[in-house]
Amino acid sequence: MRARPTMVIIGAGQSGARTAHALRDNGWEGGITLLGNESVAPYDRPPLSKAVLLGEKSTAQCALYDEAFYREQRIDLCMDAAVERIDRAARHVVVKGGLTVQYHRLLIATGAAPRKLTVPGSTLAGVHCLRTVADAAQIVDELQPGRRIAIVGAGFIGLEIAATAVARGCEVVVIETAARALMRAVPEVVAGYLVARHRQMGVDIRFAVQVERILGEQRVSGIKLSDGSTVACDCVIAGIGVKPRTELAEAAGIDVADGIAVDDTLRTNDPTIFAAGDVCSFPHRLFRRRIRLECWKNAEDHARIVARNMVDRGETYSEVPWFWSDQYDMTIQIAGIPAFAVTTTVREVGAASRIFFGLDREGVLVGASGVGNISEIARDVRIAQELIARRANIDPALLADRSVKLKPLLAVEA
Repeated sequence: MRARPTMVIIGAGQSGARTAHALRDNGWEGGITLLGNESVAPYDRPPLSKAVLLGEKSTAQCALYDEAFYREQRIDLCMDAAVERIDRAARHVVVKGGLTVQYHRLLIATGAAPRKLTVPGSTLAGVHCLRTVADAAQIVDELQPGRRIAIVGAGFIGLEIAATAVARGCEVVVIETAARALMRAVPEVVAGYLVARHRQMGVDIRFAVQVERILGEQRVSGIKLSDGSTVACDCVIAGIGVKPRTELAEAAGIDVADGIAVDDTLRTNDPTIFAAGDVCSFPHRLFRRRIRLECWKNAEDHARIVARNMVDRGETYSEVPWFWSDQYDMTIQIAGIPAFAVTTTVREVGAASRIFFGLDREGVLVGASGVGNISEIARDVRIAQELIARRANIDPALLADRSVKLKPLLAVEA
């Protein structure tokens, strides 16, 4: 008697868990095995740097599904199940401990690993990064009123942790190697709004300087910087980016190009193997190049598409990226990829709310960055997202004129 065909998913994060769900929604009646290398069931990551660190939400409340869901959907969830090897010839994966799991189709959704500090002293107690619920639990204990927190990296994760630490009564310094914050994510003027707000809240942000050494005997007591200064601190949190977890794919001979290389159906160079989420790079028809995204919406969108393609629907992926961040009383929403713009046009939508529209060399809208009050920016960013999907070529004067409604422009670009 032949074993029933099984969809195997390596990685029980956002993309992996949502794909398992979507497979059932798309009529897959065979087996589904979801392999995670953490000791907890799949959970939502965005709250870790905000609600969890603030104590407003427990890590248990971040779970994507309850235990009954996996039973009812007949999903074999395996935790603490680190995969050691993919055997493409035998079409199985080898899990730590020697267990082999046969696959009909395989999804690699291993996500990305945080880059860690490697300077002298980086192994001292009190040096952290934030990626998992275990990381969040350790950092929560560090964020006590009056404590001095040093954050390395002025990207979104670093700035979100900074805002959370301030809310918990900590003194915060942010160290950034680059000349400004959010170098690859948003236009300089948008980053400037955020930096100004952090400084208003008492955060000491230093640019164009590096950490040379972390000071302390057994536990961190400070950091020495490349400009010769020393900053006393009780804790160091690194937010210096992530690296896609491509090791399994590379060892199996699967193509890699800034992540696991997939086509626009999220299939790798092996027709039985797919990749989704932070770990993969893919061609995007709207931006006419290969990209890799590290955001919640992309993980969700990939899961929906890859599940359909694992059951041979042959759909292509062309969703417009969207990202948000909440810091203090400000919300940042980003549609498209502002980094691909060569010119930027600003639209005032409130007393302290702005949307920055990014156009490429052909005048095509490729990005929109809203910053300010969510009620003042959300609607126009959502419309901008639709305009980006249509590769709209719009007069910058219309984008800048607050009296010109954006929604009618959709009809023009239809």
